[in-house]
This record gives sequence, structure tokens and C-alpha cells, in this order.
Amino acid sequence: MTTLNGKTALVTGSTSGIGLGIAQVLAHAGANLILNGFGDVDAAVSTIASEGAEVMHHPADMRNAEAIEAMFTAARDRFGAVDILVNNAGIQHVAPIETFDPGKWDDIIAINLSSAFHTTRLALPGMHARDWGRIINIASVHGLVGSAGKSAYVAAKHGLVGLTKVTALETAKTGVTCNAICPGFVLTPLVQKQIDDLARRDGLSPGDARARLLGEKQPSGQFVSPEALGNLALMLCSPLASEVRGATWAADGGWTAQ
Repeated sequence: MTTLNGKTALVTGSTSGIGLGIAQVLAHAGANLILNGFGDVDAAVSTIASEGAEVMHHPADMRNAEAIEAMFTAARDRFGAVDILVNNAGIQHVAPIETFDPGKWDDIIAINLSSAFHTTRLALPGMHARDWGRIINIASVHGLVGSAGKSAYVAAKHGLVGLTKVTALETAKTGVTCNAICPGFVLTPLVQKQIDDLARRDGLSPGDARARLLGEKQPSGQFVSPEALGNLALMLCSPLASEVRGATWAADGGWTAQ
């Protein structure tokens, strides 16, 4: 079993959904955790503390480089280092390009892509000094393929896959690795909104809307679980993955196998 005792992990967008699931797995393995996000902070902190981990929360707005810098300062003050960085923060908006709100485009690019650049540049000096670090970018199946109506999200996630590869190349001769996990549909609030919108638009029951959403893309017909993604992240932190560099791990129920 991989142990992360003595390591500190920062997971962005981790007060619910995928981020919280990953944080819980890393905490169970022994890591200290810095959580980030605007969800139910008390519940998230309690969940991670129940794993026996030391945990703090920082409310950095991931659109703001100065706020991200303040989060890293607070993390170093509390734990001394950030050994594991999981870039998970993300938002979504669906609309055709010609009617896509420019402000929402800017926010999606900032949160889903630019924030990962800022966190990576701030994490790397300490990781290089210790000659050990793990950067895990939670991209998406949309970092590998496109879907109509999701121009900003697809652009950001493709960019995140590219950033992963460049970071991996720049750290290739060190003890720092960088990889991307590309989930398919996970039952997060973002996906639940798509189900609700589909049900409302087409007059479907929630169950039928869920089945249609999965059936259109994900051959397994099952959602990917946050716990499964957490265990994949844990593997990437382990010695087994010491030479896994710049990989894009699809966890998508067969979506990209089609």
C-alpha cells in the first residue's frame, strides 16, 4: 500500500466532487491536505480530518494569480512544503460559440487552465529543492476529444493536457513527475446540471435523462467514481509511477475507445 506519511498535498476545487474524493484518498494514505474551493467547507474539512489527516482550507479564487500565491504562502507556513499538487478546479458553461458569453469564456480559461500554470510555477521550486514531487492535472475526456457547445471547456482541457506534457519534459531528469487524468462522466454537480437540463428540455424522467447522457458517450453506462480517480492519483504518487511522465490517463468508461 502506498504511504504518503510526511507528504503534503494541495488539491484545488476540493470541497466537493472529484477534488474531495481525491483528497480523501490521499489523506487516507497519510498525506496532509490543503483544500480549496467554495462549497461546504466545514463538511469537506471534517471529511478529510476523519481520515486522521492534518487539514487546512484556503479560499483562493482560482481566477486570481495573487490569491493563488497567497494560498501557497499559507500552505508553506502551515506545512512547510507542497509535495503533491492536484489541479482539479473547474467550471463549465454550455452554449454555441456564436452566443457564448465572453465573460464565461474568460472565467473557464482562467479557472480550468491558467490556474494550473500558476500553481505549477509556484510548486516547482520546492519540489526541485527536495527532488521529489507529483503534479497531477485533472483534465477530462474533453482534453482528448471535443463536444459541441463546450468550446471554452474543451479548449481549456486540451490546453491542460499540453501543459502536462511540457511540465513533464521540463522535469524529466528530476524526481518530479507530471501527468494528467482524463475522466469521462463523473456524477458531480456540473454533470447533474446537464442531466437536469436534459430532463427539462426533453421532458424526461431523471433516470431516463441520466441513461441518455451516459448512453450517448460512455459505453460502460456507468459514472466514474471520485474514489476511483483518487486511487489513480494515489498510484501516480507511488514508486510504481516514478517513470510515468506526461501521460494522459483516460478513465472514461470506454468513451475514447470509440
